[in-house]
Amino acid sequence: MYLVNNLNSNPYFNIAAEEYLLRHKKEDYFMLYINLPSIIIGKNQNALSEINIEYVKKNKLPVVRRLSGGGAVYHSMGNLNFSFIIKDSKDNLMNFKKFTTPIIEVLKGLSINAESTGRNDLVIDGKKFSGNAQFKSKDRFLHHGTLLFSSDISEVSKSLNADPIKFEDKSTKSVSSRVTNIADYLNEKITIGEFKELILKQIITDNPEYNFYEFSEDDLGEINELVKNKYKTWDWNYGYSPKYNFSNKKKFSGGLVEIYLDVEDGIIKNAKIYGDFFSKSDIVNIEKALKDIRHSENEISGLLAQFNIDEYFINITKDEILSLFF
Repeated sequence: MYLVNNLNSNPYFNIAAEEYLLRHKKEDYFMLYINLPSIIIGKNQNALSEINIEYVKKNKLPVVRRLSGGGAVYHSMGNLNFSFIIKDSKDNLMNFKKFTTPIIEVLKGLSINAESTGRNDLVIDGKKFSGNAQFKSKDRFLHHGTLLFSSDISEVSKSLNADPIKFEDKSTKSVSSRVTNIADYLNEKITIGEFKELILKQIITDNPEYNFYEFSEDDLGEINELVKNKYKTWDWNYGYSPKYNFSNKKKFSGGLVEIYLDVEDGIIKNAKIYGDFFSKSDIVNIEKALKDIRHSENEISGLLAQFNIDEYFINITKDEILSLFF
């Protein structure tokens, strides 16, 4: 097994690196990495329905869709992530214990009683500190997981606190759990870097025929192409979302405005605007213009800028109308 020396903290790069090792290599790899603050969503999730969009914008958090299913997770510098990218075998799929046992063994060595529970979680005292997910591609297999070591738990809830009333879809929903940090249970404090080294030692013990691996220039070029063409694109992170219906309403000084959208592949297919507001021009003009554009702030803001908003929503500003779409 190759142990990947990955010190990169860019979430776009690290998620792309997993796909690269999965699809372009034949050997077995184990990789640890720490991401800068970011939100990583499951492949089958609706990005907008999982995140607190205002908090994400304010804090400039990257939102990155991964290859595997499961729920959305918040990553930070207090969160350690591990990946097994290996040749597939019959006992891999849904066998989460096979891949999380090394983590539990390390924690036992630190006098922490951790255990597997449910389908894909690891817990301490009934509180989740690790979520895991898997993805199969031909004869290759990816298992990856998160390890909350010293994260700010309040940031987790703030960043993932979306309003479920606005969305109606068939996407995979994240399940709220009580969460905790590994560091809170340590008898003697260690850093996340030292914890990382303990996991590496356990993997080496389990895989004595190992070699360390550093990405070559060719590897880095391929990974960065994936970042550019996939993992940093709106089409993958937002547009890939399942078909959904979005609705929102707010009371402004100029009256109540309600918006209803049908969205497919991130594109608005139908828009309806209702309310008790007053207008000089037919609101149908804006409804028609919204059709076939992305459900994204930049595109909708640009479209609204083409209209004299006060003609359509008397005493309501463009920014107030824009706020309804998210």
